[in-house]
This record gives sequence, C-alpha cells and structure tokens, in this order.
Amino acid sequence: MVITRELEGFDELIRRISLKQVPTAILSRQTAGTRGKCVIVNLPGRPSAIDICLNAVFPAVPYCLDLIGARRIEVNPDVPVDRRLPS
Repeated sequence: MVITRELEGFDELIRRISLKQVPTAILSRQTAGTRGKCVIVNLPGRPSAIDICLNAVFPAVPYCLDLIGARRIEVNPDVPVDRRLPS
C-alpha cells in the first residue's frame, strides 16, 4: 500500500459526490491518505469526474498539510493563502 495512514472521510466524500453523477461509483476504490509529509488522493479516471471530486476535497487539503507538518506551495496568486476549513 502506498499510503501509511488513511484519511477515511475523503473516500466517503468522493464516493458520495461521484454517486450523483454515476450510479456505479459505489464500486470505485477512491481513497486518500498520508505518507510522510505528503497527502495522496486517488481520484477517478475521467477528467470530468476528477474535476468534480478534486473540487469537493480540495478545501480540506491545506488543513491536512498543516496537520502533518508539510509545507505549502502557493502557485496561484488568485487563491487565498489560508484556505482552512472553518473551525
């Protein structure tokens, strides 16, 4: 297995979002987890499904990176520096 710690909420969210688009999404193996200071998200194969799922989980990614002590790399000046989930 590539990940050392599973982020269980991610796979639940990805499947729930995917089920709205594709009835067979329940069969998917979408998962997410950490390995060292990396967050790894396994996304579906279709570009449109990737877009939908990534937009669903992305708000939590910066917070996950903070929790595991990873560095952030800001690549888009239009995106706010702090995109943490509300407490």
